[in-house]
Amino acid sequence: MAKKVVATLQKGGGKGYTKAIKMIKSDKTGAYTFKERIVLKEHVAAFLQEK
Repeated sequence: MAKKVVATLQKGGGKGYTKAIKMIKSDKTGAYTFKERIVLKEHVAAFLQEK
């Protein structure tokens, strides 16, 4: 699926977007989960900073 998303983003007007993946540690179990979002390149830092 990741290849399909990347291929779609590279076509046409999607060049201003990127796929951001953040790893989050659970307070209860200590396990890690991943949060993925497609955001504008300018908003990647804000996405990684939020909790």
